[in-house]
Amino acid sequence: MAYSQTNSKGVQYFLHKSEVTLRGGKPQTIYFFAKKEKNDKGEPCDLPEDRIVKENPRNGFLTVSRKK
Repeated sequence: MAYSQTNSKGVQYFLHKSEVTLRGGKPQTIYFFAKKEKNDKGEPCDLPEDRIVKENPRNGFLTVSRKK
């Protein structure tokens, strides 16, 4: 089961991750939220311990960032 969070507007989102390759050839993992648990662009995942979830107060958009 993937990590899920409900934003302040009451919409539930599921965390996904995807492996991408940067221009220099370096691989990087990106994390994003989607409304559906199954998504073609990434696989469902748990929230890594070194990350936190932030919400934009204006539109309720959820993002994942590193802990400080």
